[in-house]
Amino acid sequence: MLLPFFQTILTEAGLDEAGRGCYAGPVFAAAVILPPDFHHPLLNDSKQLKEQQRDLLRPVIEKESIAFAVAAIDNDEIDVINILQASYKAMHGSVELLTVKPGLLLVDGNRFKQYKNIQHVCIVKGDGKYASIAAASILAKTYRDEYMQKLHKEFPHYGWDKNKAYGTTQHRKAIENFGLCKYHRKSFNINPGQADHP
Repeated sequence: MLLPFFQTILTEAGLDEAGRGCYAGPVFAAAVILPPDFHHPLLNDSKQLKEQQRDLLRPVIEKESIAFAVAAIDNDEIDVINILQASYKAMHGSVELLTVKPGLLLVDGNRFKQYKNIQHVCIVKGDGKYASIAAASILAKTYRDEYMQKLHKEFPHYGWDKNKAYGTTQHRKAIENFGLCKYHRKSFNINPGQADHP
């Protein structure tokens, strides 16, 4: 059962990212502020849901949230600043785009870089504990998956429509056969020999 809020004095925004462990493409992040009465029986950590459930929840979250925003950092910038800093930057970018300013950020994970003067709390596996983080995880994941579908059309042999650029056996075999493309994260020192499933 997801908790609606961490506290009730400050306006909370849930934050999460998607695509941090992928071999290619951007890392996406979302920030979501939910109303006090928000409830949906399907809402959960995006990794626990089927693709069709995430796709069903996305418009509900967008319509019923007080505010939401999604931001991305591309693979070239990831290679320059590293994936951890890129994840922070994407999350900061999503907060920046919110039309309502939150007083507290609920961040999925164990580390975060302070954003301006807004307080934050890091919550390990927060996407399975708090509704706003779960909602953010769904938006980050669905926006990224949609983006990877577009990149797949340009480079279909990597199978990004299915593996979303994670290090699956199929993706590694394609790297072995075709090498890396312009969307791959060169700083990841990808070794095509060993599969790393999402």
